[in-house]
Amino acid sequence: MSRPFIIAVASEKGGVGKTTIATNLAVYIKALREDLPVTIASFDNHFSVDQMFALGPRPEKSITELLENIPLAELTVLGQYGVQYMASARRLQPPSHAPGWLRQRLHSAALPGILILDTRPILDWFTEAALLTADLVLVPIKDRAALVNAGALRQILTTAERVDRLWLLPSLVDTRARLNAEVRVHEFLTYAARERDYQVLDIHISKSPKVEGLASGFSSRIRPVLTHARNTAVHGQLKQLADFVLSRFDTEPNLMCGSQTGLMPEELAGISAGHHRRLVLECPCCCRQSLSDGGHFYFDLRSRRRGFMHATCLEQLYEVLKLDVADGLDDLVALTIDGPGLVGAEPRLTTHLFGADGGLLSSEEIDLDEQSSLVEMLSMMIGRSLDEAYHELILVSRVAQNAETQLADDTYRDFKLRRRQFTRELRDAGLF
Repeated sequence: MSRPFIIAVASEKGGVGKTTIATNLAVYIKALREDLPVTIASFDNHFSVDQMFALGPRPEKSITELLENIPLAELTVLGQYGVQYMASARRLQPPSHAPGWLRQRLHSAALPGILILDTRPILDWFTEAALLTADLVLVPIKDRAALVNAGALRQILTTAERVDRLWLLPSLVDTRARLNAEVRVHEFLTYAARERDYQVLDIHISKSPKVEGLASGFSSRIRPVLTHARNTAVHGQLKQLADFVLSRFDTEPNLMCGSQTGLMPEELAGISAGHHRRLVLECPCCCRQSLSDGGHFYFDLRSRRRGFMHATCLEQLYEVLKLDVADGLDDLVALTIDGPGLVGAEPRLTTHLFGADGGLLSSEEIDLDEQSSLVEMLSMMIGRSLDEAYHELILVSRVAQNAETQLADDTYRDFKLRRRQFTRELRDAGLF
């Protein structure tokens, strides 16, 4: 079950050609790679995606349900040009989750191929969530103001240690416009962006009255450049852009649902494939990359998902759980989750501490009411919503180690022996 390669087209400034690029990019990618599933969705409320791709009556479900626990297969419908799309919505209310939640939601979805997210021209929950989710972020810039506004997007990605995914794209450029006799506008934008240490595509999207006219007229249908403006410079430019995206798609590690195939991080060189199967590369608390830094290992028994949590994030977890982990205890802390329907209408979380000999010392039930951050963290650990949990057992190490050490044969063999012992202890006590 593969997860999508996600592209976010984002700009805090309106009128830069963001939606035109997103919608046409979907068409061009599908034309160049017919066997590759391509899906598009928009967080904006202008319904341009629907006007280009809709076939037949409006679908019953829309992108609103993306923020709920509804399978993505039920939200996507086949549209024009072979592109799948999610119906747009007039009003979207941000959920209580942190923006990083969307990444987990989409990465655990059975939606292969490429997913393009068109964002709003403001930096709100939806735009930030798209930035944190994306494997590739395209930021159209048409003037100095758009370039300045790109700084806010870069700051979010820098904080999340994902800034390498950001690429600026000069857009709606009048190739005749010059700042002086020698410097064209798009050349200045490229130079100014690189001076500010941005990655800039060696492509620009020209301003074209014919392309702009595809979104106007008597028909409510928006036509793509590929079929209605092939004689413009924009046609070749969009093909170049689609080629660039496909090159990134082909070279990006193809992450499966909670696991990894293809290219592996250097930290896992020499580690047996079985030990890093279903390895999650991001911390479940802050959604930032945690593999290279190492940290506190965690493992979910049912899903076999495993990963590392930053030390500061583990401290936050202990604070929320009100855990005072003293000396004389085992290095592993166990968390069990009983899903709704087993013990009541809501899921139940219990923490368990073990002695140095592996014997169960104490268990304490944790109230999940008004603990949205904790619920979100646990959901990311098990790879699904707590509403879908059954009998879950998560083990978290109190000792920080790097990935190479933790996943080495000897260390991991010891972990598996202790995991089996703790599972027996909990079962014997009727707690799992």
